Amino acid sequence: MLLDVRSIAVSTAVICFFVMSFIGWVSDLAPFVCCKRALIGAVLVYVGASWAVRAINMILLNAIAADQVDRQDGPDLADKRQAVLGDKNFGDTD
Repeated sequence: MLLDVRSIAVSTAVICFFVMSFIGWVSDLAPFVCCKRALIGAVLVYVGASWAVRAINMILLNAIAADQVDRQDGPDLADKRQAVLGDKNFGDTD
């Protein structure tokens, strides 16, 4: 099951915005400075979270695809494929 990129990124950005606003308010900064810093932080968190969720989705897709290929090929062919790819080292005397 893939993760929804937009909802996770927006949620983390909104949380970051309010946390940074609160920190600026407690630090007695001017309201404009609090808003500007919180907005910049929220944008950066949104971009970072969207990249992270997309990377997680790609890892999940690769794992799902590999599992489906292994199920279709059978266990014998999957073991041979892992040996060719280097997951198992056949022939090592160590």
